[in-house]
Amino acid sequence: MTEGDRVVAELIPPRPSRSPVLTDSRLAEAVRKGWITPPLTTQEEPPPRFPVMPIERLLKELAQDRSEK
Repeated sequence: MTEGDRVVAELIPPRPSRSPVLTDSRLAEAVRKGWITPPLTTQEEPPPRFPVMPIERLLKELAQDRSEK
């Protein structure tokens, strides 16, 4: 990415030697300052998703909300 004629960012694949643990000093500083929170686990797959309510009920409540306006 450039701003004017100056390169301000480059998108490249992660280095294979980079550890998934916080070894980057900037990242570690951001955690210390509370700007970001590291994950509690290092699992590869996201947790399973469970519906909050059946789709029929959701659509019924949505239609009801829209009719009230």
